[in-house]
Amino acid sequence: MATADQVDHAQPLDPRAKRAVRGAFVGFFLDMYDIYLPVVALSAAMAYFVAPTMPKPTAAIVGSLIFVATLLGRPVGALLFGRYADRVGRKRTNLIAVSGFGTMSFLMAALPGYYEWGISAVILFIVLRFIDGVFVGGSYSASSPLAMEYLPRQKRGYWGAYIMVGFPLAFVAISVITLLTQQIAPVGGIDSAYVQWGWRIPFVIGGLISLIYVVWYAKNVDESELFRASGGTKSPLKTLFSGDSLKSFLQVFVLMSGFWLSLNTVSAIMPGLLADPVGLSGTESNALLGVAYLVLAGGYVAAGVVSQKTGRRPFLMVSGAAAAIIGTPLYYVLLTSPPDSTVLLIALVTAIVLVIVWFWGLATTYINERFQTGVRASGFGLGYSLAVIPPSFYAFYQSQLDRFMPFDLTVLPLLVVGGILVVIGAAIGPETRDVEFNVDKQS
Repeated sequence: MATADQVDHAQPLDPRAKRAVRGAFVGFFLDMYDIYLPVVALSAAMAYFVAPTMPKPTAAIVGSLIFVATLLGRPVGALLFGRYADRVGRKRTNLIAVSGFGTMSFLMAALPGYYEWGISAVILFIVLRFIDGVFVGGSYSASSPLAMEYLPRQKRGYWGAYIMVGFPLAFVAISVITLLTQQIAPVGGIDSAYVQWGWRIPFVIGGLISLIYVVWYAKNVDESELFRASGGTKSPLKTLFSGDSLKSFLQVFVLMSGFWLSLNTVSAIMPGLLADPVGLSGTESNALLGVAYLVLAGGYVAAGVVSQKTGRRPFLMVSGAAAAIIGTPLYYVLLTSPPDSTVLLIALVTAIVLVIVWFWGLATTYINERFQTGVRASGFGLGYSLAVIPPSFYAFYQSQLDRFMPFDLTVLPLLVVGGILVVIGAAIGPETRDVEFNVDKQS
């Protein structure tokens, strides 16, 4: 039976906590906005960066490299900036990181294309995406622990989920921005307005939001009191990768591998499957997924509230099992017998997205609860980011599974494995709902 202490999320937060939570929310919004830029905004303009004679499989690999590059940069950023955040401070680290990826957004928006620079243009784009990922990984490694360290334990489930809502709302935002941009800069061949310059607008908007955020964060968010009292850690990585902290990290790595693999079945793979075999246009797919992600935003908050009552561990175990047991057959229906009714199709896709992804509402809360103050930024950043690497090679796994089953269905085993990893990762870890965030002195 949940106590009032466990579910008292409706009481107002301390003003400093409110500002820190808002800062972390926008940080995650910018993180996911950045991830979805190539998936949503750039996909219709890839002709600008690749040779017209490039074979489709090769072009698909180039597109996946643009997507994966920023994901691979995130662990590097978590390693560099997470360490800095545990030594020097969360706030200063976040300001440096956000300034960096805002600058990268502007540089990418200014790139010439294949007809000006040849293959060098897309190579430079991939390099900038990687550097961009380094800065993004540094941002959430600092801003999320700072916010969580201001929250009382009975409110961490709800407000941690609120921070994560920046993820689905980012997809909605980039979809709307791209759709509106395509109204003034129509999509077409290589000489069309969107391919020549329209794709740059979402990148510029992302850069502007980042710079506005830096100014606001610098003026309004205070450094974590827990960090100040702890005085920083001289060797956070050495501490993280030894003793109990190492055990926590390895357990979180297993859990987050399941999180990322499950997420990729929706965020990276589903848009292509909605085009073929489902048969939707890019605009229809983005609109449908936009509705699903709006519902998912509410699902995140619900996940935080429910986990505050049930505990994190049982919630994650049940949710991981549900993703595999319920999400897989629903996904199969979408791929083999998609409804003719638009309403039913929206309902089906929304149900798939919700059951597969809603446990992501606990990511910020749970990982921060697994690490002590002296290594929390490093632990959160690396625990969240490093596990993205194995799931990032989803296209390779699909190519191997294609030997044994239709390619369109290769997403299903990935989903099953992702759900199983979530169950295992949660099962081998402790319950964290009632963990206190304390001052600790690290050597």
